[in-house]
Amino acid sequence: MLIVASAINGYVVAANDGFIGHVSDLLLDDKTWKIRWVVVDTGTWLTSRKVLLQPSVVAKVDYERQELSVSLTRKQIEDSPDIQRDRPVSQQMQDSLYSYYGWDPLWGGSTFGAGAIASPLSAPPYFGAGFREHADSGEAQEAEGDPHLRSIAAIKGYHVHARDGEIGHVENLLIEDATWTVHYLIIDTSNWWMGKHVLLAPYAVRGIGYAEKTVDVDVTRDAIEAGPPWDPITMIDTYYAKRLHHHYGWPGYGW
Repeated sequence: MLIVASAINGYVVAANDGFIGHVSDLLLDDKTWKIRWVVVDTGTWLTSRKVLLQPSVVAKVDYERQELSVSLTRKQIEDSPDIQRDRPVSQQMQDSLYSYYGWDPLWGGSTFGAGAIASPLSAPPYFGAGFREHADSGEAQEAEGDPHLRSIAAIKGYHVHARDGEIGHVENLLIEDATWTVHYLIIDTSNWWMGKHVLLAPYAVRGIGYAEKTVDVDVTRDAIEAGPPWDPITMIDTYYAKRLHHHYGWPGYGW
């Protein structure tokens, strides 16, 4: 089932033995377009801490109650490696979580592969805090952060450029909730094509300019206008998805 990424923000997160906080963000791996981490704000339970949970531990998403159930105990989460709010999420931090919980770093595999985005990506890593002046090599590695880890919340609003001009901005992302993979970017074309929204798969993305807050896509305006119309209030079924992918020449999602 496809879900709007931002809709999960604010969901209550429940461990096996009680609530632990609420979802404050999702972290995207911009090489594979998979959600690598669910960011949980633990509020007053674990003061001044945020917790990263791999989507593999999500046992259930209750959309009616707006709740995520995870297959962990409060004690496991409390004793997990500390991920501070004011430091970037480095590969070292992630490795410590994989080791502590016994999680597979390659969980879910790769949908799009390392070459999905052609242009090099560069931006301050998630959770802010870049290199500290006079830091030793170990501290610098920790402060640098994972360059491929991106906040879903931050990508919303990025301007989208087709091969022949700007077409709008990223309004949201659609995630497949079984694999936690981004299937589509929802583009609001109101600055160009009044009242229209279009879907573009990550297959179309050539590069993301994080400093410029732009997304470059390998399609033309004419191709977008000639594509299957999409109504945001309707469900995306297999028939529509096949039409969309055939129109742009994208691979399918296993159908």
